[in-house]
Amino acid sequence: MEATVTRTGTEGKTWGGGNEPLRVSYGKMMMWFFILSDALTFSGFLASYGFARYKFSNSWPIADEVFNHFPFLHGVDAPMYYVALMTFILIFSSVTMVLAVDAGHQMKKAKVTLYMLLTIIGGLIFLGSQAWEWKNFITGTYGAIQTEGGNILQVVDDEGHRVAIADFVTSTPKERLQHERSNGLWFVDEPTIPAYDVQDVINSFEANPGLLIRTQELTERGEKVVLTRQESLAKLKAEATGVIEGANLVSNEYGNPLFADFFFFITGFHGFHVFTGVLINIIIFFNVLLGTYERKGSYEMVEKVGLYWHFVDLVWVFVFTFFYLV
Repeated sequence: MEATVTRTGTEGKTWGGGNEPLRVSYGKMMMWFFILSDALTFSGFLASYGFARYKFSNSWPIADEVFNHFPFLHGVDAPMYYVALMTFILIFSSVTMVLAVDAGHQMKKAKVTLYMLLTIIGGLIFLGSQAWEWKNFITGTYGAIQTEGGNILQVVDDEGHRVAIADFVTSTPKERLQHERSNGLWFVDEPTIPAYDVQDVINSFEANPGLLIRTQELTERGEKVVLTRQESLAKLKAEATGVIEGANLVSNEYGNPLFADFFFFITGFHGFHVFTGVLINIIIFFNVLLGTYERKGSYEMVEKVGLYWHFVDLVWVFVFTFFYLV
């Protein structure tokens, strides 16, 4: 007895999808496998972030206070505005990718070219925005005082508004020379020395009676604890060990250092995916211009890179939710 074989009209190709799951090409199936494995990787990172945040929920930074910058609006409190704009741009680039894929199905080269170009521009704007956000996060805005236990103390006025250390501290002349490879151990560079030391902060704090200390601990209402004037002075004199400006992998002026560690790693990992997607889109874009897919009679390569781009956009929705909204 002869076996019945289903003919799909795609015999002769590497794999035409005949008698196979989902009836898709080999290339699209492999892209789905990659997306699945990458989704598991991101899931592990975000789950780790969730566990860390749960463990230190009473001292986790408040996102509205961390991500409140907007280009050309220095000093204006704009919580989440720029992050929302970044998210909109990335999601809109996913829309233009959908239009490029649809135009490819209709074999309309001009429209594929236009929508691929718009997708690339959207990706580049997102990457530039993320770099700008990183710069503000690293340099910081207000500064903070670090305690012996590794916690941070922030300075506020009597109405609870943040006060930058640079706005009230007067530094005394120092003869301290920063340790560099040229004047010390050849393989070690010392971190940048803060502009102010602890004694400068304490002296200037005492000279400004309208200032208070706010700890990184949160109340049941999700607000940070503000100490009285007497408690603030006592806290500074007893526990202050140094001044923090900005955030890095060791210290974080906004609160728990783990927040900065996860922020750099997860958003950096996602940014690398976006950067890779932009490079691939540029290659596909030039192939479209050269008529490579027109001669082949198929724009499937646009569809495959589109799957990757949609995945990158979807991952950002989860990153945005975890870091900025929750």
